[in-house]
Amino acid sequence: MAYGCLALSMSLVGAYVALSKPLVVAFPVLLLAWLRFGIAALAMPHWLKRTPDEPPMTRRTRGLVFLESFLGNFLFSICMLYGVSLTSAVSAGVIMASIPACVAVASWLFLRERITARIAMAIACAAFGIGLLALSPAHASAHATASPSAMQSSLPWLGNLLVFCAVLCETAYAVIGKSLTGRLGPKRIASLINLWGFVLSMPFGIWFALQFDFTAVRLGTWALLVAYALAASIWTVWLWMNGLRHVPAAQASVFTVLLPVSAALVGVLVLGENLSSPQLLAFLIALVGVVLATWPARRT
Repeated sequence: MAYGCLALSMSLVGAYVALSKPLVVAFPVLLLAWLRFGIAALAMPHWLKRTPDEPPMTRRTRGLVFLESFLGNFLFSICMLYGVSLTSAVSAGVIMASIPACVAVASWLFLRERITARIAMAIACAAFGIGLLALSPAHASAHATASPSAMQSSLPWLGNLLVFCAVLCETAYAVIGKSLTGRLGPKRIASLINLWGFVLSMPFGIWFALQFDFTAVRLGTWALLVAYALAASIWTVWLWMNGLRHVPAAQASVFTVLLPVSAALVGVLVLGENLSSPQLLAFLIALVGVVLATWPARRT
């Protein structure tokens, strides 16, 4: 059940990332983030209530909740969106391939989790699969067709640095989330970090909202925004935290491979993009890594 929650969470993340392209065109990035957190906050106020079996929040727990939202929700989105706009998709994909390894190292340093040989092999498969997916001809050709002026105006070194900062934010999200699951329930974690995300993005959201023409947004775009907000702030967070309660963070990090895999599948099945042979090979390697991570250990 925990493996299923982790896999479904990352698959949903990849799906809504691929389907959010029309939203980025319709709304400014910071306004989109504020609307996302606000819609989700309206949908889960009852999740803020503490359950009877849950201990009161300490100062340390409150600090972890803030860091989980600031790093995993707010800062990750800003670094990733602006980083990809300054560098190539190939470079961003290769850098994002380091997420499983970074989470494994961080869990060993901060959570004292042991990394077995099989988990290390699974992390290597995940990294190699995502890297191969990023280096496939589909990504390279898409970047090659960019205009020369766009290529000259980009700052690859700054974009790569921002994408790597997003990797560190995702690493902190996984490690801090593992610590929080021992103190709070998944529903309360999801509601609290979403509320903090709404507060953090409020100044930027209000600034852009005062200058934005909401009447120009189509009804279908509003429907997609609601679905995006529910998936990004409620469903994926609840599934991820529910799975982390029963799985070590290093092992759970392997499931991040499903993020680019599901995004590419949505591109093929929904957006009409082509699937190349290197991409198919990357999917198979990624699935091998997931099997290695989830295969039941021999009981003694």
